[in-house]
Amino acid sequence: MESASSIVQYSHASWSWLPIISSLSFITSFMLLFLTVVRKRVWCDCEICESYSESRWRIQFHNLCDWYTHLLKNSPNRTVHIHVLNNTITANPENVEYMLKTRFDNFPKGKPFSAILGDFLGRGIFNVDGTFWRFQRKMASLELGRVSTRAYSFQVVSVEILQRLMPLLASAAEIVDLQEVFRRFSFDCISRLSFGLDPTELELSLPLSEFIASFDLASKLSAERALATSPMVWKAKRFLNIGSERRLRRAIRTIHVVARDFIRERRKVGFSDGQDLLSRFMSSVGDDDKFLVDIIVSFLLAGRDTVASALTSFFWLVACHPEVEAAILKEAEEVIGVDSAGCDQVKELHYLHAVVFEIMRLYPPIQFDSKYCVEDDVLPDGSFVKGGTRVTFHPYAMGRMEEIWGSDCLEFKPQRWIRHGVFVHENTFKCPIFQAGIRVCLGKELALMEIKTVAVSVLRRFRIELAQPDHPPRFSPGLTATFRDGLPARIRPRSSNYTNFN
Repeated sequence: MESASSIVQYSHASWSWLPIISSLSFITSFMLLFLTVVRKRVWCDCEICESYSESRWRIQFHNLCDWYTHLLKNSPNRTVHIHVLNNTITANPENVEYMLKTRFDNFPKGKPFSAILGDFLGRGIFNVDGTFWRFQRKMASLELGRVSTRAYSFQVVSVEILQRLMPLLASAAEIVDLQEVFRRFSFDCISRLSFGLDPTELELSLPLSEFIASFDLASKLSAERALATSPMVWKAKRFLNIGSERRLRRAIRTIHVVARDFIRERRKVGFSDGQDLLSRFMSSVGDDDKFLVDIIVSFLLAGRDTVASALTSFFWLVACHPEVEAAILKEAEEVIGVDSAGCDQVKELHYLHAVVFEIMRLYPPIQFDSKYCVEDDVLPDGSFVKGGTRVTFHPYAMGRMEEIWGSDCLEFKPQRWIRHGVFVHENTFKCPIFQAGIRVCLGKELALMEIKTVAVSVLRRFRIELAQPDHPPRFSPGLTATFRDGLPARIRPRSSNYTNFN
């Protein structure tokens, strides 16, 4: 009996392992097949593709954007093709105009690229084409184009500077990470501007810090999808719910929980008469909370990450160029005097405006942007683009091209934007830092107002001393340019007659 019982128990134990063994066998077979297919599809032994696939570019360059710039500078037509990514990359202004204006319909975001950001951005304005894009752009355009909206935006930014940013910097520790300071500042601003809510006063299901950390992680991991040599890599990981895709899923779950809290709070205070963007969309789409969540995520990405990136680069470069800082302060004293800046006065700060554009020429918040070619096409420089190819224009590289900016293109020279003491715009297709053509950024003027107001307010009251003055930025993967090590700095009060912010 004991022997028979033991046999039965052994038999049951053996059978209990069969589902696990079968699963492991399936996963192993799937991965072997997957790797075989991927290798056949993306394998290329050209020097550029091998440098990318094996990360050999890191031997010479700290940042991927600098490697791309190197490739584009050495290309006769300033266009290259990365076979393993099926990506044509260009720094040619004529090509950019062709994509964003002349043949706009043939170069949409496209389903393949929308799929990369789909889990994070969903049906938000920055990840869609066609009806969804036109509807959101029309709604945003109507709101952002109002004179009352611009006046309210300046008021919000001024109050945030006075009540939060200035006290924070005045009480800062010996060294503070300015990048994190500007991220939190711009988050508070965009929350009030776009959603009509002060995030510090909301009843949220999760800590705000957890939401922000998840937002940053989701941006980073979504961008890393685009770096994969085949979408099958991240799609397989998502299907198996492993590695970076598991972390991305958790981060997005956290983002959606808090975004729904924003919607709930907006409904609680009422939205029928609200002047913010979220109220406008809620009045139009009703109870489609999933769509509203996508709208919140998109506007946070646009209003928080890009402004924070620009401000970080601004204070890094200005701190490295004391002559530029002195010129900004001189202009502010002449235009504003000793009082706090008004909206019209900020518009008259032409040199500061030039500084902001020169900084974004060299360090654009969005270093590159991709479209998809629908049908076979030929770019103005003669490059053939097969339908289904990803086509990327590269503002970071374009800011470093001699034929666009002259032999001094690598120098930080704000005066290149000044003619007879007045700021002069360049062709947007040679400096597409706010996109260009039909998709040009609707929030451009509000972003510039916020950046300039923060810049002049902080510089007039504080001196910024970099903790690592000779440390050029290394960028983290992300949808916007982020300094990998932040921007550690010492904040020194400035003894002057123009520090009145009341």
